[in-house]
Order: sequence, then structure tokens, then C-alpha cells
Amino acid sequence: MNAPVSSPLNALLALPAAAVVGAPLRQRLAAAGAAAELATRDTPDIAKATLEALALLGADGDTVAAAILHAFPALPGRLGPAFEHEHAAVAALLDGQRAAEQVWALHAEHGGKAGGEGLRRLLLAIVRDLRVVPILLARQLARMRAADKLPEDQRRELASLTRDIHAPLANRLGIWQLKWELEDLAFRYLEPATYQQIARLLDEKRGDRERYIEHVKRTLRGAMAEQGLQAEVAGRPKHIYSIWKKMQRKGVPIGELYDLRAVRVLVDDLGGCYTALGVVHATWTPIPSEFDDYIARPKRNDYRSLHTAVLGPQGKTLEVQIRTHEMHRQAELGVAAHWKYKEGSGGDAAFDRKIAWMRRLLESHGDGARDGEDASLSGEFDTELVEDRVYVLTPKGEVLDLTAGATPLDFAYHVHTEVGHRCRGAKVNGRIVPLDHKLHSGDRVEIMVAKTGEPRRDWLVAANGFLASPRSREKVRNWFNKLDRARNEHAGRELLDKELRRLGLLGADLAPARDKLHLGSDGELYVQVALGDLGPHQVGRILLEHERAASAPAVAASTTAAPAAPRAPRKASDFTVEGVGNLLVQIARCCQPVPGEPIVGYLTRGRGVSVHRPTCASFQRLAAAQPQRVLPVEWGRQGSGYEVDVEVLALDRKWLLKEVTNLIAQGNAHVGSIHSDHERNGARVRLRLRLSVADYGQLSTLLGKLSALPGVEQAHRS
Repeated sequence: MNAPVSSPLNALLALPAAAVVGAPLRQRLAAAGAAAELATRDTPDIAKATLEALALLGADGDTVAAAILHAFPALPGRLGPAFEHEHAAVAALLDGQRAAEQVWALHAEHGGKAGGEGLRRLLLAIVRDLRVVPILLARQLARMRAADKLPEDQRRELASLTRDIHAPLANRLGIWQLKWELEDLAFRYLEPATYQQIARLLDEKRGDRERYIEHVKRTLRGAMAEQGLQAEVAGRPKHIYSIWKKMQRKGVPIGELYDLRAVRVLVDDLGGCYTALGVVHATWTPIPSEFDDYIARPKRNDYRSLHTAVLGPQGKTLEVQIRTHEMHRQAELGVAAHWKYKEGSGGDAAFDRKIAWMRRLLESHGDGARDGEDASLSGEFDTELVEDRVYVLTPKGEVLDLTAGATPLDFAYHVHTEVGHRCRGAKVNGRIVPLDHKLHSGDRVEIMVAKTGEPRRDWLVAANGFLASPRSREKVRNWFNKLDRARNEHAGRELLDKELRRLGLLGADLAPARDKLHLGSDGELYVQVALGDLGPHQVGRILLEHERAASAPAVAASTTAAPAAPRAPRKASDFTVEGVGNLLVQIARCCQPVPGEPIVGYLTRGRGVSVHRPTCASFQRLAAAQPQRVLPVEWGRQGSGYEVDVEVLALDRKWLLKEVTNLIAQGNAHVGSIHSDHERNGARVRLRLRLSVADYGQLSTLLGKLSALPGVEQAHRS
């Protein structure tokens, strides 16, 4: 017999915040709840407080639904197999909450001593939908409010996590409603004696200070209106943690802080700033030593504002900041953003853009923006801010920030140059991987090193994919630069001969390549190949083009026209967009389609058309939110490719042919024909393939990968 609907679920569905959930989904929740008694991750009170905080932030229906579903882990599996298809956005928010638990585990693993900045960046990198962040903040606030019921060790662990991760994120995102309470509660449980001491020093309770600020705001608005000045007045009493931080930073007692109560005045123009200053000083007595004109003399980070302190109502000190709306935007989101110097975080343009877009999304909810505007802003975020960094973990759980596309070898060089030079293998998440493996955010990387060692020349060949970071490549290049010229020439000759042997050009005259690259001798060419300044496949391509031109029909050779130039590499703009002309077109970094694959376009704001594969998860989310922005796109007019014969000599074994053809397909080449011949002893097989490739760079890469297959002795152009 089925158990009745759980009372926690009924309580959640009865909340005002839950009313924004679509009716069909709400009915599904109720039906799933009727199937069995449901265990909750949190108590009903915490779940209720979470939804109330989300309602305060103006969360949308998907966000509230995801918060409910996460609170009842048994629910998602009971909503039917079509749930993720029907509610893709809710599913993404659920995935984000589960992914965030990895960050909480990392923090706990190090006893709260893991780098908070790195973990915050990792958190924002591994969640697909940043609307997860308000859910996480709301739930953490609800848990902190109930933390006094927990054992001491659990309470301190929760407070440490709040201090290191949640409170700084709320601060950066400008969620002041949650930020001050998260900070104060964490401070209260981590430093109880100091918290109580400062609370006693304050001559008023917080409620009294809030009423005082409301009185000041009304008075100031009236005074500004009498002078005909359009001004926006906001204010807040400083909370206990912020007071303590400022006492520590300035090294002063609480009696010398003049901004325990503060208001901010925003005006339309520069002249209005000084007019408002006059109104403030005419209303209350200024404190002469506490005036700063950061408009005439901006701070080094370009922060601009007028700061003054006055004796306000009841003779209590009051700080007043005056600035224009533009100055305020710069202070909150630009290089002058206060959290940057208070937290001491380093510069990261991509991370700062992500924070700024998240704040815009939150502001659009808070201002009552229409659903279409929210979806547009969310879509812009997904399109414009594709993650260009990866955040990976050391074996000790420290977070390292690497370039997108980074490999274990990049990781090794980031740790230390010598670790990179001696790197001979790597494990990712406990599994051995090749050194050209692409890392993803959240991966835990362990480097295996030799006691002594040196870098390999082929690490510098871009087509091999060993190094994505210019910094790593420079470290390898510097190592080889220290060698004498003779050794570099010898190494470069070996690399180039290996490539030319694959292409069937071993012993070819290098003069055409020297002339095209403006090099004086073969020795200079070898040195550039050895140092990675020139790829062996680039030289091979030049020689093949020269060979092709030389073998053209005699009638073509007798003309005075110059030989046809090599076909230019395909560019990201080589597309045809149906019904649209003169429009910027770019390949999306999230899925990176290559010529020949099915593609589709999405019209972004200000960045033209972004080209995706139809199966790309980012594109599917964007298309679901804004289907009118989807455009048909085709690859532009291109040649039919180059026909080339390739020969592979290998030990005869099971699955050899399958592995060869799979590798060719993965390399986006096409097989025209295959012939196989066994040698007399039957131990080896010779495969002759006719392939169609886009260019000679693709051919070179393909031959290198074929040579690396188990049992393959040779792979070259026949």
C-alpha cells in the first residue's frame, strides 16, 4: 500500500514561491510524492527558508522547481523518462547543484584550508547554468540560520564553507540581501567571542540602526527635492563582520569608524554630485577631516565618488557617498569594483565578465524584467561567455587555472618547469592518459616524472597537440635554445626527414621551402623545425604544392602565369547564411564544428552568427529559449579535397582494419578504396588506401596517428 503524500512535499508546494512552477510540473511533483514517503536532504524548515530566499531574489519557475527537486532526491527518477527532454533547463540546474557538491567535498577534504578563490572559480566553471548560484546561496543561508542546532564541529565546518565560498560569491554578485547575513552568521560561529564583543560595542540593535537609516533617507530625499535635484538615495547600517574587517584593515577602534551608518546618493551628472554635496552639508554638520574628493582625484583603480561624514540626526556619525549612475556602474562592475581590492583577487578578464553578466541577469529579475528579456540575457551569456579557462586539481586538491584545451603536459609546466621537462606520463582522475589528453574543469591530475629527463622535440609540433599554453611552449623552446646549433640542426633534420618519409618526399630538394620561408640555408630551416617555430608538416605542404605545380600539363607550364597558389585554409567566415548577407559569422568554441559536419547558426547580440553542431548542448539550450534566433547555415563553397594514396605496413592482428578506418573517420578524412596484401610469411599486412583529405596539414596529422597505432611499423604517402 502506498504511503500518503509526504507532509514536507505538501508544505513546499503550498508555499507562495512554488506558485511560479508550471502547473504540469507541479502536478507531477504531487503525483510522485504520493508514491512513497520521501526523504529530504534538509529539514522542511530549511527547504521552506530556501524557497523564501529565492522568492526574495525574484527567482524564475525553473530555478524554484530545481530547488524543490534537489531537496527531494527521490523525485527526479519518478517524473518519467521524458523529464529531461521536457524540462532541459531544470535538469541543467539539478546537474549544477550536484556538481557543486564536488566543491563542498574539496573544501571539507582540506579542513577548510583549500584556496577559496580557486574553489569559487571552479564552482562557476563546472555549472552549466549560473542560475544555480542563487539556489546555492539561498540554501546555505537557510542552513546557517539553523546551524545553532548542529554539533560544534559541524557548525564550524558549515560556517567555514560559507565564509570561503558563499559569502564572497554573494558579495561579487551584489546580492546584498544575502551577503551581509551570510558573513555575519559565519563570523558568529567561527569567532564567537569577537562577534559578541563588537555587538556589545554597538550602541543600537540592528533593527534600530535600520530604522535610523530609513529616517535619514527620507530626510535626504526631501532636502534634494526642495533643491530640484533628481537623486536616488540608498543606505544600510554596516553589519558586524564588515565592522570587524574595517577595524582590522585600518587598525583603529570602533569609535574611529565613521561609516557604521552610511547612505549613497546617485545623481545624473557631474554637476549634480557637487550640488548634492552642498545639500548634505547644509542639512547636517560635516566632519572636516572626513571629506575625500575621488572625482577630482580618482583612486588608482579609477574609482570616482565624493565621500563625506556628517553628524546626522541625534548627533550620530553618518557617511554619505555621492556619485553619478555611471560612476556607480564602474564601481560595482568595472575595474574599480570594491570586492577586487577587498579580497585581493588577481585579474581574470573572462571571470570578471562572467560575474558582470551574472549580476545583470539578477538585476533583470529584480527589476521585474519580462520572461523574454531574461531568456535573451541568459542566451547571450551562454553564447558570448564560453569558458576559455579550465580549473583542474592537483593531487592535494589545490585548484590550478589553465588555458582552455590544456593538457597534462601544460599542467606539469604550470606546476614547475622541471616537472614539465621530466614529465613522462599522467593520470587524470586516477586513470592513465596520454600527454595530449584535453583536461576539463574538475579533473584531478597527477604527473609521473623521471628522476632525470628533458623535453621532447615533438612537444613543440603544434599538430601533435601536446601543448596548448604559449607559456609552456616557450619553456620547452628555451630549453632547446640553450643547445648548440649543431645539435639543433641534427634534431631538426631528423624531424623533417620523418615527415618527408611519410609523404614520400624523402631526399626532395628543400629550395622551394627555403625560398617561400625566406631562409638562407637548409641549416636555418632545420633549426626552425627543431625549435618549433616551423612545423614539419608546413615544409611538407610547401614541397607537395611545388610538386603538384611542376607535374601540371605542359600547356599550363608554358604560360606566363605564375603557378596556382596553395588553397588557403578554411576560415571561420567561410559560410553561407540563408537570407542574410554581410554578417559576421564565427565558429562556436563550445562544439567547434569542422568543414563537412552538419551545422546550424544562432544569431547573437553584437557578435553576429555563432555556428554550432546541431547536437551541441549549448545550442540546444539557446534554441529552446529563443527559437527565432536560429538560422540555417551551410559551409561555403569549397574544393572537393585532395586525393592521396597512403600505405600502411603493420603486424596482422584482429581489429587492425577497424582501428585504421575509425581513426581516419575521426580525422574527418574519407576513404575511397582499400586493398590489403599479406607478406609471404603472413605475419604482416600491407594496406593501400586512397583517401580524400582537406589539406596537407590534415594528411600529416593523420599519418602521425596511423603510425602510433599498435603494431603499425610504417604509415606513409605512396
